[in-house]
Amino acid sequence: MLTHSDEGVYMILTEVSGQSVQLLVNNEDLTGQGARLRVFDPVTEDLVADFPGASVEQVDLACRAASRAFADPEWANPELRRKVLEKFSDLLVEHRDALMDTLLREIASPMNLQSNHIDTPAAFTRWFAAQAVKPRDRELGFNAARTGVSAIAYRPVGVVAAISAFNYPLLIGVTKSAAALAAGCTVVLLSSPQAPLALSQMGQLIREAGFPPGVFNIIAGGADVGEALTRHQLVDKISFTGSVGVGRAVMRQAADGLRGVVLELGGKSATILLPGTDFDKIAFQLHARYARNAGQGCGSPTRILVEESQYEEFCKASRAVYHKLKVGDPRNSDTILGPVINERQRNFVETRVDEALQRGARIIAGGGRPDIVKGWYLNPVLVGDLTNADPLAREELFGPVSVVLTYRTIDEAIEIANDSELGLKAYLYGDRAQCIDLAPRLRVGTVQINGGSPLRPDAPMSGLKQSGLGAEWGQDGLREFLTPQHIDVAV
Repeated sequence: MLTHSDEGVYMILTEVSGQSVQLLVNNEDLTGQGARLRVFDPVTEDLVADFPGASVEQVDLACRAASRAFADPEWANPELRRKVLEKFSDLLVEHRDALMDTLLREIASPMNLQSNHIDTPAAFTRWFAAQAVKPRDRELGFNAARTGVSAIAYRPVGVVAAISAFNYPLLIGVTKSAAALAAGCTVVLLSSPQAPLALSQMGQLIREAGFPPGVFNIIAGGADVGEALTRHQLVDKISFTGSVGVGRAVMRQAADGLRGVVLELGGKSATILLPGTDFDKIAFQLHARYARNAGQGCGSPTRILVEESQYEEFCKASRAVYHKLKVGDPRNSDTILGPVINERQRNFVETRVDEALQRGARIIAGGGRPDIVKGWYLNPVLVGDLTNADPLAREELFGPVSVVLTYRTIDEAIEIANDSELGLKAYLYGDRAQCIDLAPRLRVGTVQINGGSPLRPDAPMSGLKQSGLGAEWGQDGLREFLTPQHIDVAV
């Protein structure tokens, strides 16, 4: 509840949308005993929540609860896993408005992305529920000497530490947890300290879905809590989504315990517009793709490659649609960009763009701040007259910024696209057959052709180079939480 102190400062909080902001450990609500977390509304800049996160001791409680639940034969029943995951999916949809209301207050993502935030993770959870009961074991038959027969059984790895990010907290946190749970693992889910509220709301839904105690735990906290979780002796595998820098730290911490990791990290995705592409047809879709959610998406097309003779034509087509990238209140249905997550992030993005301009780059379209009194808003901006060596073309900004680069030949375009430390996604626009032929040459985990299609639960998300290790989603993502066991029987 919100109260007003005598000093005129809002002191908050015990509730968000009627739910206590607490940890969920062993199906019980716990008040945090660690450092306080403060959440601000990116639209109003007001304090929304101020509550204690988990302590290191409470991380231990959560891991021990997950370990006990993993050892309980009840959770080994695939039919139970299917049932509770399906119910949890239903509950996410049932409570979609309350969850989205919380997301609007903690990350200010536009209302028109509600499907991405709620419906997509619900659909993915239902898909993983169906996978829980599918047989995966295989028979190898007799060995060469016919002295024994073998089978391969796939066992859950154990306790999974799942660490979410702030930009899509439910999509990321729910889907990585659902994959681990479908495999038969138990989960300790750690929210981003910048977006802990909607994940905290899921506590009641987890109980209502019928998860046994200790199977699905949710905690919140800062770097100390994250390190306590990734180093905990009872954690068997870590699934992390976030920046490259933090991903490196997670990997180092996991290495001390020889724990496996799944890392979904940054992106600086190239978009190659092949000669002859109809710019007027694709311009709005392309620019909206990196502008939506205020540019806070790891797979955004933030490097656009255009054949040099068509550069001015592309710039003209871009300027013609840029006014349609509406910045404003995320509750309005036509808003494409709400504010970025906080003032520090806005300053970071603005500084990087200003530095590029000082080096000789120029703004093709957009730029600056909108005429909105409060909120950490930025206009989208398209920057040109730079090369792929410029920091603006190499660093993931997590803001509504893209750069335009030119190429002379298709081979040069592929070379530029691959000239990046990151390899999450790439986009191709042009003749479909030609795009399909070029896809194998791109060093990325996903290639989307002519806009691609919406997210699908049976397709993996993976990255090459510093964009990550392992896979999320699909059969590949599920297998991250299974380990093969060889059963060798003498005859």
